Amino acid sequence: MKASSKSLLATLRGVRQERPALWLMRQAGRYLPEYRALRATKGGFLELCYDPEAAAEVTLQPIRRFGFDGAILFSDILVVPHALGQRLWFETGEGPRLAPPLVDSALASLEAAPERLDAVYATVARVAAALPPQTSFLGFAGSPWTVATYMVAGQGSKDQAAARRMALSDPAAFGAIIDAIVDLSVTYLSGQIEQGVEAVQLFDSWAGSLSPAEFERWVIAPNAEIVRQLKALHPDTPIIGFPKGAGGKLAAYARGVGADAIGLDETVDPAWANEDLPDHLPVQGNLDPLALVAGGPALDAAIDRILAAFPERPHIFNLGHGIVPDTPIAHVEHLIRRVRGE
Repeated sequence: MKASSKSLLATLRGVRQERPALWLMRQAGRYLPEYRALRATKGGFLELCYDPEAAAEVTLQPIRRFGFDGAILFSDILVVPHALGQRLWFETGEGPRLAPPLVDSALASLEAAPERLDAVYATVARVAAALPPQTSFLGFAGSPWTVATYMVAGQGSKDQAAARRMALSDPAAFGAIIDAIVDLSVTYLSGQIEQGVEAVQLFDSWAGSLSPAEFERWVIAPNAEIVRQLKALHPDTPIIGFPKGAGGKLAAYARGVGADAIGLDETVDPAWANEDLPDHLPVQGNLDPLALVAGGPALDAAIDRILAAFPERPHIFNLGHGIVPDTPIAHVEHLIRRVRGE
């Protein structure tokens, strides 16, 4: 099937669709009963990510149920630091842990284990062989700043203080961590593309925690380097940049990074984005995940605002961040009908 017959890929290449393509961040996950049933048989989250058969099944579940225009690989952004040599595990109810935290240990002390990514490539190959012909296949990686915040602190945090302090007090050491993440992310995304993903997204979930100057150094510059290297290897593969929390720095990100499309989080006014972002640059987003939980008039009003905001710009309908576990299935079905005009 030609790529142009896939509405999501066509949008990423700058062709506005009569009805926007639709997928949801974290669409493969805990809000689906079939995911919960499979997860219960597989043990921990990381074990699920590294089981190609199971991870492929999780990737495909929302496609079977909803017929989204895009499938996104089921994995986690922290497989990259795991492949760089940190130990990775998930504490029940508390989230990921990485050891040793690089606030206390040197990057050079880690022993890289890139073979840990082989299971992800196997998952990609399985999904690529099973997707419906009209469904675009998205891969992803965490952006360097966001991944580094976990590597430095050894876990997530609300303010990314450990990484911010290190970036300010020892920019050379922090820059070496960023460079290592850039290099492996290019290899990782290239491997996904070689196994069958058709576009990739760079998730910078903590981009909003930096000042403008630090944002330029640790968000724009490393993402631009990933885009530059990946485009040299795979010039026809679209790249979506998603700098959550960037706010007024979105236009600078769009100009500086060179991604093919920009993801908007739920705090961005879509009308402002349409006015301020470069002309004809495709955008993705940006329904508040809690509006999808709430449903009813609030959901309909939010959908209408987003659909009306981009009268000429290529647009992919999505959430402003990941779907939350208590999202009712019926609300997702309603969203699909509204966006598709059914």
